[in-house]
Amino acid sequence: MRAPITLKGAQRLREELEHLKSVKRPEIITAIAEAREHGDLKENAEYHAAREMQGFIEGRIQQLEGELSNAEIIDVAKLNVGNKVVFGATVVLADVDTDEEKKYQIVGDLEADIKLGLIAISSPVARAMIGKLEGDTIVIDAPAGQREYEIVSVAYLD
Repeated sequence: MRAPITLKGAQRLREELEHLKSVKRPEIITAIAEAREHGDLKENAEYHAAREMQGFIEGRIQQLEGELSNAEIIDVAKLNVGNKVVFGATVVLADVDTDEEKKYQIVGDLEADIKLGLIAISSPVARAMIGKLEGDTIVIDAPAGQREYEIVSVAYLD
């Protein structure tokens, strides 16, 4: 099954991949060549550190290529589902008890970042919201117990 990802999320992954291939890979090849010139490779810490970094970079390149080839890219701005919460929705939730508002966008697992307000579609919060409408109330099991939230708004931004 293909993994859903927003257009913006796919672009971020492509940019990281391009940076690794065009900047980081050549830098590490140069660092390995310079470290080799220092002589005995068995006791050459610079060489071993550069080789280790090369392994990390090559692994990340393979991972990104695999993720992008298996991704189903969805243009959120073109979704036309009204005020129903589906993948890609930007949702404002209000805590029923405190009126504190939180804003989240439901994204693919590959691009989730809670610090940026991007929550994975597989997360408990996103699963509770999927299929609901503006004005609906959801209950989320939090570490401190159940919390009740009202869906204040649903938007489909790019």
